Amino acid sequence: MPSDSAAAVSAFVEGAPPGEVPTLSYTFKAITSQMSLLVLPRLELSSAYQKRKSLSKADVKKLTVNEPKLLDSITPAFQKYNEEQLTTVKLPGSSTNVLISSYNSLEDGRYYDTESQRSFAFDHQTQQKASDAQPYTPESEHSDLVYVSFSFSFSLPSLTLRASTSLLKSLSTHATEHYPSATTTVCPSPSSITLLLVSNKYSPSNFWNGRWRSTYTLSLSSPPTLTGRINVDVHYYEDGNVRLTTSKDVKEILLEGRAGLSHAALAAEVLGKIEGAEGRYQEELNKGFSALSEGSFKGLRRQLPVTRQKVEWDKVGGYRVGVLTSWVV
Repeated sequence: MPSDSAAAVSAFVEGAPPGEVPTLSYTFKAITSQMSLLVLPRLELSSAYQKRKSLSKADVKKLTVNEPKLLDSITPAFQKYNEEQLTTVKLPGSSTNVLISSYNSLEDGRYYDTESQRSFAFDHQTQQKASDAQPYTPESEHSDLVYVSFSFSFSLPSLTLRASTSLLKSLSTHATEHYPSATTTVCPSPSSITLLLVSNKYSPSNFWNGRWRSTYTLSLSSPPTLTGRINVDVHYYEDGNVRLTTSKDVKEILLEGRAGLSHAALAAEVLGKIEGAEGRYQEELNKGFSALSEGSFKGLRRQLPVTRQKVEWDKVGGYRVGVLTSWVV
């Protein structure tokens, strides 16, 4: 059973805003090993970042004084965070991001990527790199639905090459068209297929970070169903600390995918449902933000006088004298 200190720090790690756990991990290591904060990465290690942290350097020192190996004891918290938040990492020798999740997890701290067909080890504490990449292809009865498959069709005098639409390719195309920076993967299992999408946008120079996560499970029952959840997490911390976390459940019954119909038709319908659900949710969020701006947030501001002009407080005395003078006259 973890100690009170480990439980407290684990809860802090698991609830960290987007983009901040790597720096948090390095901060713990620096404090517990008497390193200087000056050697840490600059992801968000600024005076503003230090001010907004609810767990300060002094707090961590108090927690670790009797537990020098506290960082090792909270590794499960880092793993839970990385898998739930769909942390991205680059494979050795590659510039393409891959995902960390419970759906593509293997034994002994390894994960696999469906598209590159490789497995790799991942350090949950640093979140900085994958290692020991090896060939790996997940076994599945639904490979034709997951991967792009090609077929040749001859019709003289021309040669036509047709490529059927797959979930892996369709999801990647959807992410590229609708998100500025996104990573996707598809994870097959015996009775279902899980589709994952994460888009991160970090802007520490402007004091905000954001993350969009989509997780869908395609159940290959009859009829096939698509269920999932969309999660949005935005953290704004300039002269304050404001965080938005919101989610939306998705459930769709698919018409395609029954006997006699192609995998391409099913993949196309799945992505159509995903695109529609995410589009509607983005519209709901935009309407909600507008309502907050014109309603709740506006009510927090100081209202202008009927003249619609700001009061010049240094002239208030003059205003009062003018009113009294008018009364006398």
